[in-house]
Amino acid sequence: MNLTMRAILSSTAILLSAATANAFTSSRIGATQSIGRARTASSAQVGELIEFAKYEGLGNDFILIDDRDRDTPSLTPEQSERLCHRNFGIGGDGVIFALKAPPEGDFDFSMRIYNSDGSEPEMCGNGIRCFAQFLKDLGADAESYRVNTLAGPIVPVMNADSTITVDMGEPILSGPTVPTTLEPNAESNSVVEQTHVDKNGKQWKISAVSMGNPHAVIFVDDLEKDVDFEVDGPALEGDVGAFPAKTNVEFCQVLSPTHIKMKVWERGAGPTLACGTGTCALVVAAIRANKIPRPGKGEGVRVTLPGGDLVIEWREGNNRVYMTGPANLSFKGTAMLK
Repeated sequence: MNLTMRAILSSTAILLSAATANAFTSSRIGATQSIGRARTASSAQVGELIEFAKYEGLGNDFILIDDRDRDTPSLTPEQSERLCHRNFGIGGDGVIFALKAPPEGDFDFSMRIYNSDGSEPEMCGNGIRCFAQFLKDLGADAESYRVNTLAGPIVPVMNADSTITVDMGEPILSGPTVPTTLEPNAESNSVVEQTHVDKNGKQWKISAVSMGNPHAVIFVDDLEKDVDFEVDGPALEGDVGAFPAKTNVEFCQVLSPTHIKMKVWERGAGPTLACGTGTCALVVAAIRANKIPRPGKGEGVRVTLPGGDLVIEWREGNNRVYMTGPANLSFKGTAMLK
């Protein structure tokens, strides 16, 4: 099934500068409320128009679909993959669906996401911020949202400075639960800088952390000299012998006790400009490997990614990880499935 874009995006909606997007905020809520609401309970059909909004968090970009009247996504993984194609579709790192809350549990909404390759991750840190901003722009304005995800409950909080802080929950450190088959070598049956040789014969020291999805965190002296990104990233992502569910891969360089630079190869998406769960896993791994000291309460570690900075706090008092960063509307429009 081929997807083509119908040329019905208005000139103001195709590309919005930051200034235009800010000016558009007051009017976009009402205009965006109809996104996806006309669809029936069945999946989208050939020839159907799909209304969407495009958001980005530090350049990690997503197609948002309003499915708040549904329990399950209105698009299939295959349709979502085609929408994410940057030449023949809208373009994006994934499609995120705003779904109604499940009948059990104390939730406001549910979130599901399909990656650009059609796979479904448990969670996405930048995606959850875009999800929260999308809800606010739809008129579901609140100080915070309790969101049901495949990784469990996630709570994004809307800040006065327009950033969003997300309680990402507690990190999962037990190696078999991440999951990884790398031999545990630290407390809590965890994997901290364990030696591993990839399929290309390159040796790495890997720390395994899950934030509801698996991460392989690797510290290097120089990101540009020590990593062949386009080769090393996919070699580690697809190493199912070490990571049975595949893995996100974070290459990291410590710049100071409160500042780390990172490049990420995401499971199911490849190279992206930012990864929220990856930055959380990185800070946890850095503290556990004694790369940096643990900051005090209310203080965070700045993580610089190709798309910008996130601030991460691993709070000692409750063992939870908090991520703070932006999420912005880029444009909205309509696509047609064929």
